[in-house]
Amino acid sequence: MAKAKKKPAKAARPAARTEDGLAFGRRNYILFGVGIFFILLGYLLLSRNSITLAPILLVAGYCVILPLAIVVK
Repeated sequence: MAKAKKKPAKAARPAARTEDGLAFGRRNYILFGVGIFFILLGYLLLSRNSITLAPILLVAGYCVILPLAIVVK
């Protein structure tokens, strides 16, 4: 009796790579930098008692720009 060959288990897909071999492209790093800038500026304004613009910048940085930097291809 011949044994049937088993198919190897499929490996998890690696992250999508760009032309230069990195998972993130230039656009992702630029968006990440803009998000960090918004967050730092928000904390700076918060330390100077800005109660209107600082929270807007912090929410934009944490909830919009940083996730966008991760998701955008």
